[in-house]
Amino acid sequence: MTTQVQKAKRFRNLHVPGEPLVLFNIWDPGSAKAVAETGAKALATSSWAVSEASGYSDGEHTPLIFAIDNLRRITEAVDLPVTVDLESGYGDTPKKVGETVALAIKAGAIGCNLEDSFPENGSLRETKHQVDRIRHARQKADETDVAFFINARTDVFIRISQAEHDASLVAQALQRAQAYAEAGADGLFVPGLADLALIADLTKASPLPVNIMVSQGANITALAERGVARVSFATDPYVVTMNALQEAARKAIPK
Repeated sequence: MTTQVQKAKRFRNLHVPGEPLVLFNIWDPGSAKAVAETGAKALATSSWAVSEASGYSDGEHTPLIFAIDNLRRITEAVDLPVTVDLESGYGDTPKKVGETVALAIKAGAIGCNLEDSFPENGSLRETKHQVDRIRHARQKADETDVAFFINARTDVFIRISQAEHDASLVAQALQRAQAYAEAGADGLFVPGLADLALIADLTKASPLPVNIMVSQGANITALAERGVARVSFATDPYVVTMNALQEAARKAIPK
């Protein structure tokens, strides 16, 4: 069995611009084992998928104790690095965000996503406030031997129609990326951004390796050519799985 410290180091080294780490997101031990058996190099949870599979809704409505227990069962089921989607950190203060990260590390995670929007309405936090949250997360992580990977998610793009994405939004994302990097973040996650030219502009200037969110049929090669270091399928695997389950049930159940 690989130790958590070893998994964390391996995971960090998988973030190479131009050779992206592909994460086909999972939500429970069963989905984790299924994806692990495909030869995946690492696993990542999707908070939306975890919530939907557990009877909750996304936006930190899944109780933290449940989310952490689910994470623990996943890390115990597979011998791969597991990064957890912690949404906005389950905390109204930076200190609580740090405590959440500590719980995730104790449960076996080697990394997490931390978003910079409020879970209740999706509005962006002020950069300086998010910096404080990331800094506390980094401090808690650094109290352990685990080289915990903080993937700082910015919702600059996902809040706005893709037709309105432009260079000014890239500039906003880069300003946040610089601040987040200085606070101790290790990666930049920009869900909602799909324009290849804008992605290339972002990766060229970002101080952090860039994570792009995709769905089935995405051109991973095109993203690699534009310097992307990580690709996440997010909610798509859960949706595809549930659709397949429904279709199988329709065929099996007599009308």
